[in-house]
Amino acid sequence: MSAPSTDATLPGADRPVEDGASLATPRDERTSRRGFFSLGATLAAASLASAGAAGAQQTGKSSAARGMVKRLLDQGPDPAFDPFKKQNISTKGWDSALSRLVRRVTNGVTEDEMKLANKLGFYGYLNYHLNPSKIEDGQSESWVGTNAPLLNGTPESLYNIDQRMVQDQLIMANLYRAAFSKRQLQERLAELWSDHFNISYNDVRYLKLVDDREVIRKHMLGKFPAMLTASAHSPAMLEYLDNTRNRRTTLNENYAREIMELHSVGVNGGYTQTDVRELARCLTGWTLAGRGNFAFDPNGHDFTEKNVLGQKIAAMPASAGQQGKTDGDTMIAFLAKHQKTAEYIAFKLLRHFLQYQPNEAQIAAVAQVYNKTQGDIPSMVRAVLTPANLLAATPKYKRAYTFMLGAMRATVNPAAVTKLNTLAFRYLPLLGQAMYAWEPPDGYPDRADYWAGGVLQRWNFATYITTTTSTEAAMDFSRFWNATTVAANTPDTVADAISKHLFGGEMPDRLRGQVKTYLGAAAMSANRTREAIALALSSSTYNWI
Repeated sequence: MSAPSTDATLPGADRPVEDGASLATPRDERTSRRGFFSLGATLAAASLASAGAAGAQQTGKSSAARGMVKRLLDQGPDPAFDPFKKQNISTKGWDSALSRLVRRVTNGVTEDEMKLANKLGFYGYLNYHLNPSKIEDGQSESWVGTNAPLLNGTPESLYNIDQRMVQDQLIMANLYRAAFSKRQLQERLAELWSDHFNISYNDVRYLKLVDDREVIRKHMLGKFPAMLTASAHSPAMLEYLDNTRNRRTTLNENYAREIMELHSVGVNGGYTQTDVRELARCLTGWTLAGRGNFAFDPNGHDFTEKNVLGQKIAAMPASAGQQGKTDGDTMIAFLAKHQKTAEYIAFKLLRHFLQYQPNEAQIAAVAQVYNKTQGDIPSMVRAVLTPANLLAATPKYKRAYTFMLGAMRATVNPAAVTKLNTLAFRYLPLLGQAMYAWEPPDGYPDRADYWAGGVLQRWNFATYITTTTSTEAAMDFSRFWNATTVAANTPDTVADAISKHLFGGEMPDRLRGQVKTYLGAAAMSANRTREAIALALSSSTYNWI
């Protein structure tokens, strides 16, 4: 039989990418992504600082508004949200386990979401979101179907389409879903797993769209071993981490290293450099053919004996052909069942939904569920999001993506959205989290210190979304301002509306007082109301969950 082609050229491959290489670069000249791990983070931080400097030059606000913003941003979070002090936890309202649950499973509290949670109760609401197929989501899916028809494309059909169009549809569809889908927990998981199995769009082009559909969205509420297996067979992942260049005569260890360090057992998983090399030998010949379909090429496989993490893989004759693929399959199954994988996935889920540093008891409890259920993701989420865990959790600072989504949910009518170009391709990059653009394989950081420097960019975005005249995703100002009876607009009515739409009716008293003070400092007007909404979006309370 003829060997599958390992030279499936992707359209636009001759365009330069961030690390100076391209998909057209000879495979023996491609530099390991590991070498760009620290550099990528440094460049991203520099980009964020540059965006902040550019934003600082904007001068659209009155001095009074700027003064209020400065006072709000100089304050720490509300005491109940201060990660550096002992919490004063209550069991009512904004500090209740139910309210905290809503904030952790959605991309932004809304009045309707809070009403639903109060109606269903803690466990009823959690179960509701863990069964997304039973949640009617016609509005969201209709918008995606109309505006992103390429999402169901095959590699063969996507290859011949303008790659910017493919990228735009993937990003806008997923941004719309994340903001407006009623299946909010599903979208929170899509974000988690997209970072866990990170792939930069610029490196693989249309194959990222296929990976998003066939790996992330297909398995994000299934069993983790199935997702790990799907990722290992993903042409996008094999291309991104250079396994398409991993052959018996020219070994490439990139994917073997990252599947252990980032996808399964974690950096403390007990493997050695020898294990990395031996696993890479198991995965020789795993490549892609045609326009981007998985293929195993026995001509590139190493059939000799291997030993990975104490697992001996027996030698085969070269005539075994396709059977050589079982070397990799065996090791992927082994990694999926490894205790360190259970612990690492438990840690990632706890960090994403609960707090930056989960304790050992929490990790052990969720890892036990992983082992008992063979990695069932909904079961692990239930073990993470318990009332006790939520009430004891320290706050998390919203990443830029989550901050933007919350602002969209609070201010924009999803039925009126025509497109999302400005938000997706201008403001998300300015905020520092352009979708599918993180070059290192570890995904966007989930640390408060990384995002803390982007406060000014957030204020600029809050100003934009509350004042824009663009029709693509305009603010629904009627939620906050009665244009028919202007005299009915008072500091109290506007503060009530801000509380309802930004905080699910549970805006803390301190912030409410600050908003009312600002509104009452001058005559009520539509412009001042817009400024007050922007101030609330910029507040420390809104930016911590």
